[in-house]
Amino acid sequence: MACLHNHSCEEHDCSSEWSLYKHIDTPHVSALNESVAGSVKSIFKSWEQRLDNSSEFLESNDGDPELIVFIPFTSDVKIKSISIIGGTGGTSPSRMRAFINRDVIDFSDAQEIAPVQEWELAENTRGELEYQTKYSRFQGVANLTLHFPENFGAETTQIYYIGLRGEATQIKRDTVANIVYEAMPNPSEHKLPAETGGTSQVL
Repeated sequence: MACLHNHSCEEHDCSSEWSLYKHIDTPHVSALNESVAGSVKSIFKSWEQRLDNSSEFLESNDGDPELIVFIPFTSDVKIKSISIIGGTGGTSPSRMRAFINRDVIDFSDAQEIAPVQEWELAENTRGELEYQTKYSRFQGVANLTLHFPENFGAETTQIYYIGLRGEATQIKRDTVANIVYEAMPNPSEHKLPAETGGTSQVL
């Protein structure tokens, strides 16, 4: 389901609503079939900069419009909606499929695995449309994979902006990992003096 983003952003705090980009682990964002390696990182930016097309954009290889974008987060997030700004002349993606908490998905996997949700997209060069998620399915998201299988008929697919609206948890994921580790001590690392003067392991 797509909703029209047609209110005045001066009267609404859109920048904070779309602030999940601050929780994206940008150095580890990646894409399959991008024509310029690393260009996918440039499409994640603040809401205010979404229409700034002066920098790089993501484009698929010539003759192959399919793209996969992998988006890891620095903390678990809840995703409410997604906005995509594509290119003109038929280069905008026409369909989007989402997978969550899968570390590796290639094109074969994307065709075989059922997505958490799928959307038919409209050509959206102004960022005026947002696609609602089935919110209950997008809780505790550590990473998000977006599959764009086709566009509106061009030889390549172009994406200038991906915006994610939602909420982030306060605990970073690496902190959680440390807490779990400390809650399960290694017995060999915790020794107590035995009555005989030797050592004994904590059981």
